[in-house]
Amino acid sequence: MIRKIAIILCTFLSLNVFGWGMIGHRTVGQIAENHLSKRAKKKINEILGGESLAVVSNWMDDIKSDNSYDHTHAWHWVTIPDGQTYEESEKNPEGDVIATIERLISELKQGNLQKKEEAEKLKMLVHLIGDIHQPLHVGYGEDMGGNKVKLEWFWNSSNLHRVWDSDMIDSKMYSYTELASIVDNVSNEQVKTWQSSSVRDWANESIALRKQVYDIPEHKNLNYEYRYHNWPTVKLRLAQAGVRLAGVLNEIYG
Repeated sequence: MIRKIAIILCTFLSLNVFGWGMIGHRTVGQIAENHLSKRAKKKINEILGGESLAVVSNWMDDIKSDNSYDHTHAWHWVTIPDGQTYEESEKNPEGDVIATIERLISELKQGNLQKKEEAEKLKMLVHLIGDIHQPLHVGYGEDMGGNKVKLEWFWNSSNLHRVWDSDMIDSKMYSYTELASIVDNVSNEQVKTWQSSSVRDWANESIALRKQVYDIPEHKNLNYEYRYHNWPTVKLRLAQAGVRLAGVLNEIYG
């Protein structure tokens, strides 16, 4: 079974697993910045040497080119088959996005970390909270998180995972600051509700979106109609990721 999982892992890593893409992750980071407490913002600024959450949000994708971080590759996603809960599902021995987020939060709360180590863990947390809100990073185990669903996006070759990672966002042609200003329009009550949920709640929300995400025509040519029906969900998940990231960081540092 471990060999089977290793094969699946290697195949998954050879495909596109970059979460929200550059703009999406920066948008999540920017939204989080907007909701940080003054104390948390000051502490995070010290840890990151002045870099913003938006700037560091893609660091965990960048390090995929560094062999010394190969052990982190499986942390971007989780497999939870239809009809199962995370607790019931078979766990990847290399780790997954749920277990890693929970561990990073615990380690950062405990403190007593070297500056470089704390900065890296913080950057990972920023990225992975974005990842878990991209529905296809909570896969059901048959198509590598939509990577094997080949299709056309506005008449160019793509796959379902890439459509949700970046194709829909890039097609809108917003900068990450523009997108953040559009998306970050939530009430104080909504912020409170979103921040009261757990990491596993976030994953379950992604699972609940599967039917919508996989509702594609037989010809698999996606363009305006698919974007029209799914763009509100993209905006919602980006907003939730940013607000919840801020909530976690305020709890750790605020």
